[in-house]
Amino acid sequence: MFKIKSLLLILAFTIGLQSKGQNQSNLDFEILKNLELFEMVYKQVDMAYVDEPNPGHLMRVAIDAMLKELDPYTVYIPESQIEDLKLMTTGQYGGIGALIQQQGKHVVLTEAYEHWPAAKAGLLPGDIFVEINDKSLEGLTSSEVSDLLTGKPGSELKIKVDRQGEFITKTVVREEIKMLSVPYGGMVTEDIGYVKFISFTQNSAEDVYNEFEALKKKGMKKFILDLRGNGGGLLIEAVKIVNMFVEKGEKIVWMKGPLCRGHHNVGCNTESYRSNHSNCCSG
Repeated sequence: MFKIKSLLLILAFTIGLQSKGQNQSNLDFEILKNLELFEMVYKQVDMAYVDEPNPGHLMRVAIDAMLKELDPYTVYIPESQIEDLKLMTTGQYGGIGALIQQQGKHVVLTEAYEHWPAAKAGLLPGDIFVEINDKSLEGLTSSEVSDLLTGKPGSELKIKVDRQGEFITKTVVREEIKMLSVPYGGMVTEDIGYVKFISFTQNSAEDVYNEFEALKKKGMKKFILDLRGNGGGLLIEAVKIVNMFVEKGEKIVWMKGPLCRGHHNVGCNTESYRSNHSNCCSG
């Protein structure tokens, strides 16, 4: 009787594997068929459209439209925007080390950080950006000007500014800029500590922890973690920070994705994520 049960289990397992393999083959065929269809459509457009199409633009539109069907957080980041991704995940970017702001129709430099390229080149707070590399900035937003200022460290920018009616041109060499995730921490009263926290980047949880411990030594009994203006970033850093304030074993994040398919209670508690975040899909 035991042998029969074992045989039935083996047959069921084998059939299950074959079924899974067949499903994967069908999926692969569907993907390939649709990719071929996409290629055929583009070739017809390229050959027959009245104007010459821009392939880069069309591909970007197609990719964006495809990802828009998923959720707001699944996006394509082209190489031209890699500095934005680097800033979000590491707090580092190639740029001039300055704070800029939209003031009416103009984009104005409001702060040039000491020892960074903008300050070393002689740019000053109040300078109005006029041109970058001979490109007029008229009508551009502060975000668009920021895109022009960031780029590969070591590359040069020719920046023309209006300084109280006088036009001045400076050559600025981009550098690797490292933004502090915790720009300020201190005591606001005898027992209340305060930390300004601006980004969930690599090692930012360690920065918060170090500041938290330093404030405890100063007599802190209550704690303010200021997240205003924090644009988000790495999930693992957020989880590490939550670990500082919740009991061991508390579920603090819920994940859903390909590695978690088929599990019925997929989540992470403080201990599992602390040791190895792949445990989140153990079910």
